[in-house]
Amino acid sequence: MSARTAPTTTPTTQPTPVTAVFVRLKLSLLRNGLRQSGGRRAAYVASAVVVLLFTALQLIGLVALRGHAHVDALVVLLAAVLGLGWAVMPLFFPSGDETLDPTRLVMLPLRPRPLVRALLAASLVGIGPLFTLCMFAGSVAAVAHGGAAIAAGVVGAVLALLVCVTLARAVAAANVRLLTSRKGRDLAVLSGLVVAVGAQLVNFGAQRLGTSGLGQLDPVADVLRWVPPASAVGAMDAASDGAYGTALAQLALTAAALVLLLWVWARHLTRLMTSPDGSTLQAAGGGPARGPGPAGPARLLPEGRTGTTMERTLRYVWRDPKTKAAWVTSLAIGLIVPVFNAWQGTGSVYFACFAAGMLGIQMYNQFGQDTSAFWIVAMTISSPRDAYVELRARALALLLITLPYATLVTVLTTAMLDDWRTLPEALGLSFALLGAMLATGAWTSARFPYSIPQEGHKNVVPGQVGLAWISIFGGMVGAALLCAPVIALTVWLNVREGGDAWSAVLLPVGAVYGAVITLLGLRLAAPHTARRLPEILAAVSRG
Repeated sequence: MSARTAPTTTPTTQPTPVTAVFVRLKLSLLRNGLRQSGGRRAAYVASAVVVLLFTALQLIGLVALRGHAHVDALVVLLAAVLGLGWAVMPLFFPSGDETLDPTRLVMLPLRPRPLVRALLAASLVGIGPLFTLCMFAGSVAAVAHGGAAIAAGVVGAVLALLVCVTLARAVAAANVRLLTSRKGRDLAVLSGLVVAVGAQLVNFGAQRLGTSGLGQLDPVADVLRWVPPASAVGAMDAASDGAYGTALAQLALTAAALVLLLWVWARHLTRLMTSPDGSTLQAAGGGPARGPGPAGPARLLPEGRTGTTMERTLRYVWRDPKTKAAWVTSLAIGLIVPVFNAWQGTGSVYFACFAAGMLGIQMYNQFGQDTSAFWIVAMTISSPRDAYVELRARALALLLITLPYATLVTVLTTAMLDDWRTLPEALGLSFALLGAMLATGAWTSARFPYSIPQEGHKNVVPGQVGLAWISIFGGMVGAALLCAPVIALTVWLNVREGGDAWSAVLLPVGAVYGAVITLLGLRLAAPHTARRLPEILAAVSRG
C-alpha cells in the first residue's frame, strides 16, 4: 500500500490596512499617556476644555462677522497664521507628539507612500487638527454666500487642513535628525522668545485694529490669498463674488501645494529609512589639539577662581538648555515691554527698568542650575572667603551681559520717546535695581536653593515649588525695598521746584548705590553659603 499524504493548505488572511493600524496606534498612545498619572490626565482634560471653549468663542465671533465688509481679509489672515503655526510647531515643540519622529519606524517593512498615508491619517487625530478644522469651518460660515461658495468652502477647508498637517509633518521629517539631537532640542528655547514677541505683536495688532478697523488687513490679505493654505479660504470669497475661475485657480494652487508637500515628505522619509545617521557612523578625526588654558574671549577674563567661575557661568548660559531658555526669555521680554510701549506712544522711560528686573532674576537660584554637579563646586569651598569669591564671580559674569543690555534698552527707549532729560534718572534706577537683585539673588540662592529638572519643561522638581516662590518673589520684594532710597530721591527731585537741574546726579548715585548693595549682599550671603553647603547640595541634587 502506498501512503497517501493529505495536501497541506495555508490559510489566507486578509492583511490589515496600514492606515487603520496607525490610527489605532495614535489612539493607543493618547489613551496610555492619560493612564500614566492623574495629574497628566487632569492637565490634558483641562487643556482640551480650554481649547474647545476658545474654539467655540472663535466660531461664534466668525459667525457674528458674517456680512462684514472686511471679514474676507480676516479669515484669509487667520488661515495664514494657522499655516505658520503648524509649520513652526515641530521646531519649538519636538516632544509634543511622539509620532512626529519617523525614525522609530525604520525597522518596519514599510514603503514611503503607504507610510505617508498612514501617518497623515494618524496626524488628523488630536485637538490641534480639530481646532484647525473648526476655524476653517467658521471661515466658511463667515464668508461663503451661495451654493458654489459653500462647495468651494467645503473643499477648501479640507485641503487647507491637509496642507497644515502635511506641512508640519514635512518640516518634522526634514529636521528630525536635528530635533532629536541635544543641540536641536535647544531650539525649544526660542519658544519663549516667539511667545513673548507674538503676544506683543498680537496686542499691538489688536489695538491698531480696534482704532482703525479691519480695513487695515486688506493689503496683506490681497497677497496672502494666493499663498496656501490661505488660498483655499480665498477661493470661498472669490466664488461668493462669482469669480469662479479665480476660485478654481486658488483651489488648484492649494491642491498643488499639498501634492508638493506630500512629495517632499515622502522623499525625506525615504532618506530617513535608508541612510545611516551620525550614531551609526564612526566619528571623524578631531581638529588640531588646543593647548591648555582658555581660548577665545575667555582669555580676557581674570585669572584664578574668579575667571574660572565666570567662564563656567557663561558656558551654562550658552550650552545648558534650561539656563539658555531663561536667558532668552528674559532678554526678549526685557526689550519688548519698554520698546513696544514706547512704539505705541503709551510708555515711559522708566519702563526700561523692566530689562534690569528681568535680567536680575537670573541671579536667583545660582546653585540650582549646577544640579548634582554642584558637589564639584562645594569641594572647593572651605571658608566664607571661598564662598564670597564664588558668588562674586557669578555676579560679575551676569554683569557682563546685564549691565550693557540694560543700558542699551534704556537708551533705545529714551530715543523712541525723545525724552533725553530723564535718561540719567532711568539709568540710575536701572543700575540700583540690578544691584539690589544681585544682592537678594545671592542671599536667596544660599537660603532657598531648589533643583531644576534636566528633562521636560518644568523648572522646579515636585516638592520644591514653595521654595522657588519664596526665593524669586521674596527676593524681588526685598530688591524693591532696597531700591526705595533711590526711588524716593527720584520722586523728590521730580516734584521739587528746580529739581530738574539735579536729575543728572541720579546716574552716579544709582550706579554707586547698586554696586554697594551688591557687595553687601555678597558679603552677607557668603557665610550662609559656606555653612549650608550640605543642605544646598541635597536641595539642588534632587533633579
